[in-house]
Amino acid sequence: MPLRVALLQQVITGTKVQILQNAVKQIQSAVSQHQPNLVILPESFNCPYDEEALRASAEEIPSGTTSVALRQAAIDCGVFIVGGSIVERSSSGQLHNTCTVWSPRGQLVAKYRKIHLGDSNASVEPATVNESALFTAGDQPVTFNVGSVKIGLGICWDMRFPELAAAYRRQGCQLLIYPSLCDVRTGGMHWELIASSLALNNQLFVAFCSPARDEKAKLVAFGHSLVADPWGEICVEAGEQQEVVVADLNFALIEEVGMKIPVLKQQKSFLDES
Repeated sequence: MPLRVALLQQVITGTKVQILQNAVKQIQSAVSQHQPNLVILPESFNCPYDEEALRASAEEIPSGTTSVALRQAAIDCGVFIVGGSIVERSSSGQLHNTCTVWSPRGQLVAKYRKIHLGDSNASVEPATVNESALFTAGDQPVTFNVGSVKIGLGICWDMRFPELAAAYRRQGCQLLIYPSLCDVRTGGMHWELIASSLALNNQLFVAFCSPARDEKAKLVAFGHSLVADPWGEICVEAGEQQEVVVADLNFALIEEVGMKIPVLKQQKSFLDES
């Protein structure tokens, strides 16, 4: 079935309460204007991306204020919500960079903990957030379904590991979603390139959802939320400011690309013989 997705490239400023209010308002507006099946929020969508704010925002799932707000928004709007990512505090006290997914009935249908933690200092040295020192990594790929469409989850730095995307493809995923906060320098170099290559090499759809750009932030987001199709083409792409981008995904395109470029049927496994 076709799937309409809305990517919410939101401004992340103010208090946690103000940011959540803005997120819910943007969800309501996107659903009212575009009637998507699925709404996607960015990485770290409920607080600025710096260590102090991240620690202060930590909450349990599903009892925390962010989970409660997303659950109610999903029910009120009758839509699936991919809740970007937030800082989850586990029962053991560990912190995780976690993506939650909520059904139109308010059910928590998926919870993905970021597997690959980003410690890049390509643009800022030292790194704005040394994720491996702050977070405990997840260890499990996570999928969920919207109708007959199977979807795989990653968060930002995960996009740089094609093995994860390939694993999702082998599981039958047709769409990969990466809530992401990429800096301006590496975003300009790699953002579209990575999205296109993941989509092309795995012959599926890929969505990257970023916060809007805020030049006053400690880590300035690249923006440019986008969707890439199985041909590796960018279907839709945002600019830098707060906006909603919408894409209608026709999954018949996956079969078409697979027939015309049957590389997935031709793949061979190679063992290290050294």
